[in-house]
Amino acid sequence: MSDTSKSPWIIHYDGSSCNGCDIEVLACLTPMYDVERFGVINTGNPKHADVFLITGAVNERNIGVVKQIYSQMLEPKVVVACGACACSGGIFHDCYNVIGGVDKAIPVDAYVPGCAVRPEALIDAVVAGLGILEEKRAALELAGSYEPKERTSPSEQEQLEAADPQPLLEEPAEIEAQADIDVNADEEPGE
Repeated sequence: MSDTSKSPWIIHYDGSSCNGCDIEVLACLTPMYDVERFGVINTGNPKHADVFLITGAVNERNIGVVKQIYSQMLEPKVVVACGACACSGGIFHDCYNVIGGVDKAIPVDAYVPGCAVRPEALIDAVVAGLGILEEKRAALELAGSYEPKERTSPSEQEQLEAADPQPLLEEPAEIEAQADIDVNADEEPGE
């Protein structure tokens, strides 16, 4: 069992939904469902993510963003389409700018139908996605092209930054000299 199946990192993107599914995604993080107890972490960096959760339909304005996030994710990766809009375009499928579901832009590994998706269904989809993720990882290992992801937790990242502090942009003497400049220097005397 790999680290990705023990602690999957998820990136969530709202394509163009009514935010009903987005609220359910956030409900998974609340104490009632608490997916973090299983090691699931919601990240904002595609390079750290294993699972790409997408809510909402793909349209002309966001198809480039969806493709870019997908391309930035490292292999192996899993895409989960959450909600009727992400699966097929939903109630917006006839709109002039809607292309359709997420599968019109990128390959989808798991579909979670519903309007809005229940948190239990989202958790089940992530668990199903982990099985797919393990299969993809095993296939990459057989091909010899698998490189494990290196992750740092927020506390480790803080330690790394503390060990290598950023140099000051300006010397303290220059900052003090700038503070001594008269704020009203450009006004005429006597005004």
